Amino acid sequence: MEDNNIAEQPELFPVPKKKKSKIFPIILAVVLLGGGFFGYRTYTFSQTHEVTDDAQIASNMSPVISKISGYVQEVKVKDNQFVKKGDTLIVLDNRDQKMALESAKAALRTATSNIATAKAATNAASKNINSSNAAIATANAQIEAAKVNVWRTSQDLKRYTNLVKDHTITQQQYESAVAAKQSADRQLQVLVDQRNQAAQQTGIVTSQTAASSEQIGVASSVARQREVDVENAKLNLSYTIILAPEDGYVSKVSTQKGQFVQAGSQLFSLVRDNNVWVIANFKETQLSKMVEGQKVDIEIDAFPDHKFTGVVTSFSPATGSSFSILPPDNASGNFVKVVQRLPVRIDFEKLDPQVAKRLRAGMNVKTTVNLK
Repeated sequence: MEDNNIAEQPELFPVPKKKKSKIFPIILAVVLLGGGFFGYRTYTFSQTHEVTDDAQIASNMSPVISKISGYVQEVKVKDNQFVKKGDTLIVLDNRDQKMALESAKAALRTATSNIATAKAATNAASKNINSSNAAIATANAQIEAAKVNVWRTSQDLKRYTNLVKDHTITQQQYESAVAAKQSADRQLQVLVDQRNQAAQQTGIVTSQTAASSEQIGVASSVARQREVDVENAKLNLSYTIILAPEDGYVSKVSTQKGQFVQAGSQLFSLVRDNNVWVIANFKETQLSKMVEGQKVDIEIDAFPDHKFTGVVTSFSPATGSSFSILPPDNASGNFVKVVQRLPVRIDFEKLDPQVAKRLRAGMNVKTTVNLK
């Protein structure tokens, strides 16, 4: 009982107070100072720099496109293979193009022979004109001779007419003079008719010559068209062999042997390795102080220990969403304001060629633009 009474009276045995620790205030002060220093540095850094990790490596990509339709006969490359400009990538079945070329050549030969035929007809018509002109000249000479004969028989008939009245000549002699005059007149008329016919024939032959000359022009135009057809057929035949447009690396090749490809369809891409740059998508609120020519610190995830530098070279003329397949139309539906991003091109400075060969399009990048 006495022990219990003693326990119920704590004032008889006072407990000593614990001393307050000074470690917590020190830690709190350090944290506050560190946080303030970090906040100050972050604030001052943000006033002179703009940072984004929405950035990727970009490079030139040449699409490999089939210019004609056809079936794939052979695929000469495989994924990620390096090729040089002019190397054969894909071979298409060319039998249709060869037949088209032979048909075009046959049509050209026919057109060429038509030109020769038209020229031969023109030459023949020209010779006929010369013959007709010669015939006209001969007829004119014969007409002049016939006119002289008509004049002579006319004079003889006048004399014989007077003589027959005086009975100086016989009636038979007079009738012979009359017959000679009539024969001379008929001969002159025949020669005139022949000359007129020759002149008419000359006109016909001249028209034929003009028509033949025009036919030469038509045949020449047709032959020129056939030459174009031959060149077009040769061009289509050359398109059956698809060549590398530039040096670079082949992307994933999904084209297979026997596959039918349409003209204008993209088969795969060729990534050129001679030039790379960075496309950084900055928020529109970050662009107020950014200008071309500002220096940029570049961090590439694939090369964390390597420092890269660059320079702002250009700004996209529109935001990324404007180039999307379905650009936003804020005039319809409920409007929700979204901060837009603008692609900015950044070119590397003093990029090591060996490192440049290892950079690939699409690699993640962090960029820090110095606004000073």
